[in-house]
Amino acid sequence: MSNKIIAILDPHSRDIGDFSVRRLLPALNQRMVGPFVFFDHFGPVHFAPGHGMQVRPHPHIGLATVTYLYDGAIVHRDSLGNRQTIVPGDVNWMTAGRGIVHSERSSEQDRSNGSSLHGIQTWVALPIEQAECDADFNHHAAHTLPQLERDGVTLRLIAGTAFSLQSPVATRSALFYVDAQMPSATRLTLPPEHEQRAIYVVEGSVTIDEQAVQSGQMAIFATGGDIDIVASASARLMLFGGAPLGDRIIWWNFVASSHERIEQAKAAWSAQEMGQVPDEHEFIPLPLR
Repeated sequence: MSNKIIAILDPHSRDIGDFSVRRLLPALNQRMVGPFVFFDHFGPVHFAPGHGMQVRPHPHIGLATVTYLYDGAIVHRDSLGNRQTIVPGDVNWMTAGRGIVHSERSSEQDRSNGSSLHGIQTWVALPIEQAECDADFNHHAAHTLPQLERDGVTLRLIAGTAFSLQSPVATRSALFYVDAQMPSATRLTLPPEHEQRAIYVVEGSVTIDEQAVQSGQMAIFATGGDIDIVASASARLMLFGGAPLGDRIIWWNFVASSHERIEQAKAAWSAQEMGQVPDEHEFIPLPLR
């Protein structure tokens, strides 16, 4: 393995109802990358008429959820009263703070007609001193995100700072999150701007110091130094990372720095004291584990 790569992660599958996701973080040997504590790749999947994404209301604490689509649409609803449809290239950034409840569903039209869905959901841990902030939700349309072309590679900055760009998406710690499209044989250099860095290969394949990283794999990089990425076939990557925030505990949908806070959240959800999504009366119960 290249001395610039400290780990290559393979996904493990998780069933979330009508479809499964490929989960990369957290992993046994890599719990976080910068503040990124969770990384799911879902799709591409095609839903037959009568089916679709139907994630019932559920709670979060101590994190921000980040949804980014390549295909399809998801309707977000939350306990703050927000209702927002996200489509490819947009960003839904939901800060849970001390607690929020939301649902994620296909629209009634998509569910009736059948639809496709493909995207990434990540969770970004909040700094300890901001973990109990007020919940918030922000939507950013695709055209508001900075984009550039460099040596044939198209880069869209989803959040944070990278490649001399700054995203309008507000974050609570130093990070970067980039959607990169690389035609075959193009080259991209990832500079050492951020302490912790990784890439996820959505499709295609790349090489780094002659080490191949295939579709569905995540490469975690050593601190410092340029990382030269070459597309061995036409590829789409997510580049991400940032400043480390310290260890976090993840239990179900809760992220915290203490077991006591996790127990408080479990009790609050069991008692249905974390809020309700307007006009939705069902919810996902606390897991029995």
